[in-house]
Amino acid sequence: MKLSGSYEFNATPEKVWQTLTDPQSLSACIPGCEKMEALGNDEYSATVTVSMGPIRSKFDATVKMVDMKPYESYSLIIEGKGPSGFVRGESQVRLTADNGKTTVNVDTESSSGGLLARVGQRMMESFARSMMDRFFTCLQQSIK
Repeated sequence: MKLSGSYEFNATPEKVWQTLTDPQSLSACIPGCEKMEALGNDEYSATVTVSMGPIRSKFDATVKMVDMKPYESYSLIIEGKGPSGFVRGESQVRLTADNGKTTVNVDTESSSGGLLARVGQRMMESFARSMMDRFFTCLQQSIK
């Protein structure tokens, strides 16, 4: 599944970058995130509870930031598994400055399997879009 989004922040790329790469900011804004711990080398472990329709499942995930170009871009690799299946995704995150504001463009490609994918296949794209919008809306509000 492919998903893209664009989000405007009322802050400089430096401030937005700091928020996008801060584990505390991320864990506070990831819907259902129960904990996020640094493993070193821009890699984190996280526990996230996801509710999609009748399915509620806890996932243990790893999140890794790679190809980091400060204040410009990075790639985010996420792998998670739980009793209802697995999810894998990679996102390209790009920051663009514009008169004191910053636009964050995100392009994501993901796959999932197990019960979550079978039962939720039709709902998966709208669910993923909702999660991404909730995450970035939270980050936008946290920077103000």
